[in-house]
Amino acid sequence: MTPTQIANLTVVDPHYHLWDLERASYPWLNARPSWSGICGDITDICRSYLLADYIKDHGRWKVAQSVHVEAGYDPHDPVGESRWIQGIAEKNGMPDGMVAAAALHQTDVERILAQHRECANVRGIRHSIYWHVNPEKSGIDRSDLLTDSAWTAGFALLKKYDLSFDLSIYPSQMQDAARLAARHPQTSIILNHTGMPIDRDETGLALWHHGMKTLAARPNVSLKISGLGMVDWTWTTESIRPFVLSAIDYFGVDRCMFASNFPVDRLYSSFETLFDAYAEIVQDFTEDEQRRLFGATAARIYRLDCAMR
Repeated sequence: MTPTQIANLTVVDPHYHLWDLERASYPWLNARPSWSGICGDITDICRSYLLADYIKDHGRWKVAQSVHVEAGYDPHDPVGESRWIQGIAEKNGMPDGMVAAAALHQTDVERILAQHRECANVRGIRHSIYWHVNPEKSGIDRSDLLTDSAWTAGFALLKKYDLSFDLSIYPSQMQDAARLAARHPQTSIILNHTGMPIDRDETGLALWHHGMKTLAARPNVSLKISGLGMVDWTWTTESIRPFVLSAIDYFGVDRCMFASNFPVDRLYSSFETLFDAYAEIVQDFTEDEQRRLFGATAARIYRLDCAMR
């Protein structure tokens, strides 16, 4: 893709995070660990990352719209993050959409959802439920949330509040997730981070491919192609190419969207390097297909046409 073609793209970034460590608690960042599970050394991101930092990171890529995704804000005050981000949007015109945090199995989840919905730009909810047989790779300590009655009851409330769900799981959880999607066909589910192909042996790759095909068979599931740096710290365009192309093959351009996952993926590359790689991988796609992957699909799925301005 030429510089002119890049300049003419309408880019929508549907996954990035902001945090201000001076105003709120982010337990995973405030502790300032030098090492954090699958992400590796996170020292470089254990400092405030604000909208100006994010915009500066774009480099020559122009992001027309964006969706902020919950960033591990104080779990005792999940709505505080939404209110803070809404204030940023009202002042700056960005973020255009927001995915808020809610632990779906908690008894007060409906109250939390209702309060999130008071923020005009909230479009969806994320409850990260990464579980892996290797506890060093897990984000939670139980494997059954996708089938737990309290959790699924919380999930069922999303339709009532017109909220989508950002699905953060590993390949081993995809079959349960597909069954969940089948039971709730009117709830839009967005699989995060290319389905996290973390295990690269033959068995692990087969599990990823099978799970992706199964989820793609559910028409209410879409995909963010992102986060590949977390599972490949020294990635190259060629190392991520097969995952990007397979993902698009399974879900199609109408259900795939390129995302940055910044500043987390800033640990592994610049924004320009990442989006240049996406552009190179799909350079033979039609202009319309590229338009959907870089922006139109994300804008439609996150309903950014009705964002607060």
